[in-house]
Formats: sequence, structure tokens, C-alpha cells
Amino acid sequence: MKPAIVFIGFMGAGKSWSVASVESLAGAAFDIDELIERRVGMSVREFFDSRDEAEFRRVEEEVASDLLANADGGAIALGGGTVLSPKVCSQLDRHTVVWLDVDAETAWGRVSKSDRPLVARGRERFDALLDERRPIYERLADVVLSTGDPDLVLRALPSIQALADFPSGTKLLWAASASGEYPIFVGPGLLGKIPWPLPGRRFCITDTAVEALYAADIEQSGDQPVRRVPIGPGEESKTMSRAEDVLERLARAGMTREDHVVALGGGVVGDLAGFCAHIYQRGVPVVHVPTTLVAQVDSAYGGKTGVNLSAGKNYAGAYQLPAAVIADTSTLATLPHEELAAGFVEVLKTGLLAGGELWERTRSIETLDPVGLDDVVFACARYKCEVVAADERDSGLRQVLNLGHTVGHAIEAVSRYEQYRHGEAVGLGLLAALRLSGADSLRDEVEEMLRRHGLPVTLGKSPAWGATDVVAALQRDKKRTAAGVGFVLLPEPGDPHTGELVDPAKVEAAVEELLT
Repeated sequence: MKPAIVFIGFMGAGKSWSVASVESLAGAAFDIDELIERRVGMSVREFFDSRDEAEFRRVEEEVASDLLANADGGAIALGGGTVLSPKVCSQLDRHTVVWLDVDAETAWGRVSKSDRPLVARGRERFDALLDERRPIYERLADVVLSTGDPDLVLRALPSIQALADFPSGTKLLWAASASGEYPIFVGPGLLGKIPWPLPGRRFCITDTAVEALYAADIEQSGDQPVRRVPIGPGEESKTMSRAEDVLERLARAGMTREDHVVALGGGVVGDLAGFCAHIYQRGVPVVHVPTTLVAQVDSAYGGKTGVNLSAGKNYAGAYQLPAAVIADTSTLATLPHEELAAGFVEVLKTGLLAGGELWERTRSIETLDPVGLDDVVFACARYKCEVVAADERDSGLRQVLNLGHTVGHAIEAVSRYEQYRHGEAVGLGLLAALRLSGADSLRDEVEEMLRRHGLPVTLGKSPAWGATDVVAALQRDKKRTAAGVGFVLLPEPGDPHTGELVDPAKVEAAVEELLT
């Protein structure tokens, strides 16, 4: 029996719209509320009024369990509270579960004038119910769509259907922002075992270290040839001259606009390959295949590409949303501990920004076991994509993602990108940002977390530069305005403030503290 596509989510998320919209493409379609009404011979509201919620849940569980047990393909829309039944949840394992994630304001706007029984209890209870159920939806979901728009569901349907052929444990996030949308696949064992998401020939830009590990796996997926374009590993490859060399090699290999780039590697490869894809023949698609933790939780998403100039990091770049992202978390097992720890700083940053459950999950990580990071990678990707959806071009909310990076980039620049890994520099930048935020106890906790994972919490003894050099490098920050350098400050987890101007003397003192 084939798995069904099962839509879950809160009332007003669009489950009924979605199941109706995919019926002609997915086969038989069922709406649990309609089936219940046929069973009991009255509307759901009438049933609630004449019986009670407990009796409704009993009937709902019975109908849903029977439907899920006997479904052979097709699409099913469950009720918002159907997932409260452990029996129903256990039967979702063989199906593809799509969570239509909706915010409280949107959901209330859709249902507030309806006759739904739970709406009558008022907005406060409505919001509380959503908060209670959200972790259940998140735990059960194989696919997360951030809207109940049926047209989006239709566009995502091929990727949702393809998920049945992916390794167990794969999750799909559909990212959408002003310039476009794309699927993100996250899970272990994806490389070499999945249908390739794009047609056409593939030109794989990767560094020589990653090439030896994973380029052959890329070649096993899809039915089109792969041309390799290797570069040297490390930040020194992220330059305009290296980009020109890559572009010349793509041209000599005969790449056309019907082909696409594959960015196989970490953040350096992703930035360089995305930049080359953007400018080659005025733009070709790029599929990101991130193999480091920092790339899987952050840099592979959102479309920022670029190379470094002598003036600073990422001084030349462009926005180029990927056509797809394939994050095989098994690749994290080949990272040295130092690289994994440096990538963890981006997890830490994201947890601080998000607050709530993601922050609690982040602060509870005692050891960096790559096998246990799948859910964290997916949660960080979701947060990043939600921010990008609201502000793709970095004119407002997206600036929160620079937490720790302002000082971190300056440290990288003065040390000529030789002394610290990117994540290590950002970790030090986080400590400075939290001191400037007046969040002293939070800074102490973050410092302990960095120590726990073997990350530096000071700049070491007697570097060839000092705090004044770091502050001077800050003045070349590419986000600097006429008013000065705006910092991201964080008084407490989940409450970032962007564009904050800080007295340079206080900045210098916060950096000086890192030298002691």
C-alpha cells in the first residue's frame, strides 16, 4: 500500500483547501471533518453542542485510525486536534505528513467568523491551543510549509511526492521569499540515494578535500553527467580571481543556461559557487549541497553569495536563491571536532535569536554528536528561512542574523583570516555583542557553552594587533551607514535589536576584554 499525503495543522491553516487542491494529482482525497459528519449525521458544531468534546475526539480517533490504516495513496486532511490521539500518531509513520504551519494572527483572521466550536471560546484560548499543539505538529511533520495557500501546496507537491523515495528520516522544508521558492531536504544518507531535483547537466564546484569524499556520490544521483570544478580549500579561495578562474573553466567546459551549478562543500564553496552561478551567462541555477555544520544551519539558505576583497569579507556579492538545498547530515560525521565546534556557533547564534524551544534545545547540547544533530539542523534552517521570507534583501529583520558577526568579521579581517575559523571568530563576536547588550549573565552562560565545546573565549596572548585595530576594521563593515556601524544587540534570548549605534569606546572595551 502506498503512503498517503496527510495534512496536519491548526484550524485555519488551510488543510481542507490543500487536500482539495491536490486531489486530481494525488488521487483520492479525504477530509476528516466531512467523514465525521457523514458518520454522525450532523455538523461538527451540532455534534459538539449535543454531545461534548470528549465524545467528538472518540469518534474522530475511530474515523481517522480506520482511514489511515486503509489508505493506499491519495491525500488526507486531519482535524487540528486529531493528532492529540496517540493511536492516530502511531499510524502516521508510514505516511508523508505535511504540517501547514500558520501564525496565530493569520489563523484567527480566517476562522474568527466561522461556527467552529473551539473559536467560540475566544482568542486567548485559541492562541493557547496553538501554542500547546505546535510542538506536536513539529514532531510529527515530514514536510513543513509555512502557509495554507493551496497554490503553494501545488507547487511543492512534486517535492512532497518525491519524499517517499528518500531515505527514512528525511525532512522537507519549503522555503519561499520575494524572489522565489525552493525545496530544502534535510536528513542522513541523502547523497547518492535520492532523485536529483533538477534536470540538465551538473557542474560541481567543490574544494579538493570534499571532492575526495562526496563528488562520486553526486555522480550517482540523476541521469545527467557531472563535470567537476575543484578549488583549493579554505577562505583563500573565496576571491574575485578564483571566481574568474571558475567562470573560465565553466565556459571552456561548455556550460549553458540549460545546465546548473552544484555547490558541494562548506560556506566558502557555497558563497563562491553561488556567486559564479549568479553571473555566469547572467544567471544559471545552483543546487547547494552543504557538507559542514555552518553551511547546513545557515549559509546554504537565503541566497547570499559573495567573495572577499582586501577591504573586507563578502565585499562583492549578489543574491541568488538556490534551486534546491540537499543537506545530508551524515557528512557531519567526517568533520574534525574543531570544524564541528566552529559550526556549532551558528547553531548557538540561531538559538539565541529564536529564543524559546530552540534556545532550550541548543543550551542542552552537552556533546557534539553528529548523529544527533538532524533536528537541530532542520530547526535552524526553518528559523533562517522564516527570517529571509520576511526580509530577503537584508533591509530590516534579516539583519538580526548578523548577531556576533560584526565584531567576528573584524577579528577575521585583522587576523588575515589565518588565526581563527569563521565560527570561532563569531563566537568571540557573540561575547562582545552580549557585553554591549548588558546581558552579563547570558554572556557568562554563552562563554561556558563555548568552553564546553572547546571553542576560544579569548583572543589569545599578545596577537600582532589589538582592540583598536578591531575597532578600525569595524569601520569598513559593509553594512555601515552614514550614521555608523549598527550592532545587533540581544538583551535576552528571542529579543534581538538591530541597527543599534554603540559608543566606540564601549566597543573597544568589549574587545579589550577578549584580550585578557
